[in-house]
Amino acid sequence: MKTSKIALLACFSSMAVFSQEFEPNNQQKFDDALYSRGNTYRAASGVPGPQYWQNSASYVIEAELDDVANTVKGKMTMTYINNSPQELDYIWMYVEQNRFTEDSRGTLTTPIKGNRYNGDTDGGFRITSLSAKSKGEESSRFLIDDTRMQVYFNAPIKANGGKATVSLNFEFKIPEAGMDRMGRLTTEGGTTYSIAQWYPRVAVYDDVNGWNVEPYLGAGEFYVEYGDFDYKVTVPYNHIVVGSGALVNAKEVLTKEEYNRYVQAQNSDKTLYIISPDEAGNAAVTRPVKNGKVTWHFKMENTRDVAFASAKNFIWDAARINLPSGRKALAQSAYTKEADGKEAWGRSTEYAKASIEHYSNTWFEYPYPAAVNVASNVSGMEYPGLAFCGATSAGAELWDVTDHELGHNWFPMIVGTNERRYAWMDEGFNTFINYYSSTAFNNNEYPSLTARSRMHTPWLKSRYRESIATYPDIARSVNLGYTAYYKPATGMIMLREYILGHDRFDFAFRSYIKNWAFKHPQPSDFFNAMNNGAGDNLNWFWKGWFLGNGNIDLGISEVSEDKAGYIVTFTNKGDIPMPVVYKVTYADNTSETLKLPVEIWYRGNEWRHLIKTSRKIKSIDIDPGRFIPDVNLSDNIWEKE
Repeated sequence: MKTSKIALLACFSSMAVFSQEFEPNNQQKFDDALYSRGNTYRAASGVPGPQYWQNSASYVIEAELDDVANTVKGKMTMTYINNSPQELDYIWMYVEQNRFTEDSRGTLTTPIKGNRYNGDTDGGFRITSLSAKSKGEESSRFLIDDTRMQVYFNAPIKANGGKATVSLNFEFKIPEAGMDRMGRLTTEGGTTYSIAQWYPRVAVYDDVNGWNVEPYLGAGEFYVEYGDFDYKVTVPYNHIVVGSGALVNAKEVLTKEEYNRYVQAQNSDKTLYIISPDEAGNAAVTRPVKNGKVTWHFKMENTRDVAFASAKNFIWDAARINLPSGRKALAQSAYTKEADGKEAWGRSTEYAKASIEHYSNTWFEYPYPAAVNVASNVSGMEYPGLAFCGATSAGAELWDVTDHELGHNWFPMIVGTNERRYAWMDEGFNTFINYYSSTAFNNNEYPSLTARSRMHTPWLKSRYRESIATYPDIARSVNLGYTAYYKPATGMIMLREYILGHDRFDFAFRSYIKNWAFKHPQPSDFFNAMNNGAGDNLNWFWKGWFLGNGNIDLGISEVSEDKAGYIVTFTNKGDIPMPVVYKVTYADNTSETLKLPVEIWYRGNEWRHLIKTSRKIKSIDIDPGRFIPDVNLSDNIWEKE
């Protein structure tokens, strides 16, 4: 297109007087959210690149629980495979029981009045007989600093598939107060032991940060490698053990009757007792041997961790989980008589089965052989294939915590994100999928409030609010529920219900899960995956809602009649541009919902739009579904006087 030189000169001349002033556009709000250009490891389309790699770690563990001394002693051999392009002279491992000491970083950074992550301070790991081998050369050198252990090799672990082993013995006192993640619960019939972070496990070495070695303080959870686990737990003969993975010696550790019930449950959609309330705690009935010790043997493949629970008075029930491919898994619950009841833990397995089946049908099929829920001293904590939930929970509270902790099998157990840094990529995504699971369960028996975004506006306007991107151990304790859970979940619901719609969102999100299953995505990988899968540049949303600390404030400043209809002036007084979904109600009480794209805010914060109609308009309502937490609702509805 040609432009007259004279016209351009005239234009520039008329503008010269304003040369010291300018009216900015909004391009900065739409610029890239993070560095998102691809490389051979991570593609710009949000999928693993052609040379993506990650290391792996498999474990063989034998442990013994002493219910008199309240200790766990064990020995383990870890086989580590270095798939990176670099040789490794050493590896870093986590020894997280060292959090339970007086001088740990976690203890020293806990407020005087305490918080959820209080823990005993008389524990810690004792590591002995360490042997690290690469190419057959043995080293016994290691260094422990707080909750990290550096293990040195005499010969480097070769790149691109080199193998090494680390063998050691370990011992620790089981904390009673285990930072709401593990510990001991005293009941009338004995102690329930919830055992997690119970063996030294390798940290992640990746293409982004190298070794990820943030200390275990409290709020930040875990980031570990995938591998296969073969573990045995030896307990007093009268104990029942449930654990992550498949119980491979059920015939040896169960009575004939219990084993028959165990098999029957694998083919039953109705919850069946393996050990009934009348039998629980009666070793003469429930145990195949009457003295000594019994070893329970579990296996789990392609998992990042395992956990287990043990008690001598467990009620144990189970039911079949039906998966989309035709595979079956086993939902199980272990609890004591204090937690029993038709409105309490008597429904736990029903909840677990429904939760796992919903997520499998909606997002990605559950890969593990079992899903276990344990009534614990822990209010709610997840491990692969196993959850610890509060023993006093009942009704809606028990559904919520069961659904949430088992939902974590998708984030971060299947999609293996870094919880120490990006809690929102597991807690937020999980809270998001929990909303739809709750809505679907038993005709919405327990309605979820998660989508009621306007409940959160007081916090969003607080001067103490923090960004979703705030690391969990840095976030103020009162903010973690918002930064990690509710704000990212609200963002995901907005994205699905308000911005993209179900079809585009679901395709993109399912693709993200599928492409990063059992891998380690970064935030930029998620953003890129959603942009590409949904076919939209959503950087304005990632920047504003996930990385920034601003708010949404849409409004209607003026409505005037025109010969062709009505001219509506929409405003964006907030920091985050958003599409404008609005409902028009006419004088005859009919209505329609319309949408303006986010691009109306490219050049400014006011947009005049013509609604072409011959009918009289009675009202205009922004966000009729109430999905966006607009911080100023006074101008969201226009009504004809």
